Amino acid sequence: MPLYIDQTGRSLELHNTPQRIVSLVPSQTELLYDLGLNKEITGITKFCVHPNHWFRQKPRVGGTKNVDMKIIASIQPDLIIANKEENEKTQIEFLAENYPVWISDISTLDQALHMIGSLGEITDRKDEAKKMIATITDKFEKLSENIQQSTFRKNVTSAYLIWRNPYMSVGGDTFIHDMMNRCGFKNIFANDTRYPEINIGQLKIQSGHQATGCQLLLLPSEPFPFTKKHIDELQPLLPGTKIILVDGEMFSWYGSRLLQAPSYFQHLLQEMQQ
Repeated sequence: MPLYIDQTGRSLELHNTPQRIVSLVPSQTELLYDLGLNKEITGITKFCVHPNHWFRQKPRVGGTKNVDMKIIASIQPDLIIANKEENEKTQIEFLAENYPVWISDISTLDQALHMIGSLGEITDRKDEAKKMIATITDKFEKLSENIQQSTFRKNVTSAYLIWRNPYMSVGGDTFIHDMMNRCGFKNIFANDTRYPEINIGQLKIQSGHQATGCQLLLLPSEPFPFTKKHIDELQPLLPGTKIILVDGEMFSWYGSRLLQAPSYFQHLLQEMQQ
């Protein structure tokens, strides 16, 4: 009987290759699609918007933090894929008492690649996962080379907001922080953990002290949907800061969306130079 270890250190025994899989993580749902598991996926969350036809057609089991146990019971999954941060701990523990549950825990690109390989092995898609990992690795290596060889400003002091009222940013132990680093952005909240609540005063650049202020502020499309009106709201308060809208999925989705992220980052950096 195959024994698998998830990213939280839990062991998982599976009698056979899973045929009824429930995914409780949007970015990993998209990954499972790109691994070719259309038939096997029997449940997703209401936030699993990619691919669109799965979002419209696959049974929904509630939200990432509000799983409907009755729907899960009706599916009788032989594998549930969850995430330590995105899902509710007590709910996942309850599900694990009744079904095989594999939990990811991701704060770096390397951990994301490990997750892809692990899910490829569990679902009998090892070759597809291996090819995907190689492609993602190559794309990020080329991004790094392009940044080093380009005239892009390196180590731009930056911040990334995930929420408004209260404003919340990202600490140094998050996946978003790792993606910022790979763009050459220096996260001013790198010494904080997870998602610190901040105030605008912490972002301000004092005259002659740009290194201690925020030169670049990133406003993503999710989880809070920032728009241009929020740039207009913040810019007068941060006159020395460049504020831009970014695709939140590219910075925070750690599945097959990573195939697209390097080219998006490259384009973003080029736009910033204009």
